[in-house]
Amino acid sequence: MDLRGRIRARGKKVLGVGSALTDILVQTSDEILYGISDIKGGMTLVASEFLDGCLEKVPQDKEIVPGGAACNAIQGLARLGGDAVFMGKRGMDATGEAFESSLRISGVLPVLSTSATPSGRVLSIITPDAQRSMFTFLGASSELTPADLSEEFFSMAAVVFMEGYLFFNPELGLAVLEKARKAGAVTAMDLASFTVVEAAPELLHRVIPEYVDILIANEDEAKAYTGHSDPDKALEAMASEVGLAVLKLGSEGSRIRMGHESWVIDACAGQGVRDTTGAGDLWAAGFLHGLVEDWPMERCGNLASACGYEVCCVVGAQIPEAGWSRIASRFLSPGDSLSPSGS
Repeated sequence: MDLRGRIRARGKKVLGVGSALTDILVQTSDEILYGISDIKGGMTLVASEFLDGCLEKVPQDKEIVPGGAACNAIQGLARLGGDAVFMGKRGMDATGEAFESSLRISGVLPVLSTSATPSGRVLSIITPDAQRSMFTFLGASSELTPADLSEEFFSMAAVVFMEGYLFFNPELGLAVLEKARKAGAVTAMDLASFTVVEAAPELLHRVIPEYVDILIANEDEAKAYTGHSDPDKALEAMASEVGLAVLKLGSEGSRIRMGHESWVIDACAGQGVRDTTGAGDLWAAGFLHGLVEDWPMERCGNLASACGYEVCCVVGAQIPEAGWSRIASRFLSPGDSLSPSGS
């Protein structure tokens, strides 16, 4: 049975597994950023004390919202009306309670284990060029273990979606893939950051061809993984290892390849980009929603592109109601409806 047939046979539930994190968003200058780190873009793991020190160096107002790559995608999928579950670990604190509440409001079923360790936080610095640089204290989210992965929810899922960040803990990343395969679910993985690939290249080159059905990457991640800066060569290399490969190219749109078929998806055009936080995550939300709804691949890609674009028009990884309404008017049938949300 081909990949799309496997999804059809299992239904429409999507299980996301990832880090339960709260985003602290701030718009500031390159000067402030470089006063904290010489790394621009990507994600850097930091201690809680370092993060607190960073916050003292950033005088601008800050916005606090739920985050985490897989979580952002799963919340977006739920807002599109999808059947969505998120699995992770939070602290037993106000930050963790607010995180769980936000999932329920978005229409996501939270499956969260807890820890005495404080909940994870991410400082996302957005510079004038709309690029974001993330400094992450994983906290309780990093304590998710293979024992916390409830097989019940893997067995119900059509697609298990995981963020590449989980491979900062190789045992956990592999456990997610093994449980998904044992359950018979289709496995989708977003590489999430070029720093993920640089941290464990040999491991990823071993497990992706063996376990992953759908591989999603942006240009930097694809280059780090395949060694190719040319998009065509990078996509070809990715597609040689998995059933379906996606290469996101920002303002150049995206490219999809499955077997011998390929699709070029245009980027959405409109008002200026304010912040790229969550762009890839919401792209994945739209794409996975289209897949489980069994839409033609081009329609899946176009919905993904619209979701990725709408989140770039605001600060943070939450599309506002006006954005969701525009998406619904373009892509959802009259009988479909967006799930309610307090976002």
